[in-house]
Amino acid sequence: MKTFAAFAIGLLFGLGLVVSQMTNPVKIIAFLDLTGNWDPSLVIVMAAALAVSFVGYRIALGRGKPVFEEDFQLPSKTLIDRQLVVGAGVFGAGWAMAGLCPGPGFSSIASGGVISVGFIAAMAAGMKGRDFIRL
Repeated sequence: MKTFAAFAIGLLFGLGLVVSQMTNPVKIIAFLDLTGNWDPSLVIVMAAALAVSFVGYRIALGRGKPVFEEDFQLPSKTLIDRQLVVGAGVFGAGWAMAGLCPGPGFSSIASGGVISVGFIAAMAAGMKGRDFIRL
């Protein structure tokens, strides 16, 4: 049941990314281009995602314990440090250049996104390369 629930949630998330056009690099780059031909339509997608996440966390944390686990596994680190800032900057720069981030990158492979295969390969290389860099 746990595996089925994870699959169903992942499928719903991926479908939401495709329907909202978060897997369309042209749409993402137009959203991030504030000084050019800005497309604000993804603001609605992001606002809806924040609202759903806010409500979902309140419901889940109000239960006392997760459905399929013994306890919640929440981040213990709350300090904003150099690694977090550099990582966020690299993520944002990659998102702006490629028009994709990890979730939409994987989802767009399912819809035949050839560019996504290169993106996922570059992302994997960057993740592996991180093992050799000290921040």
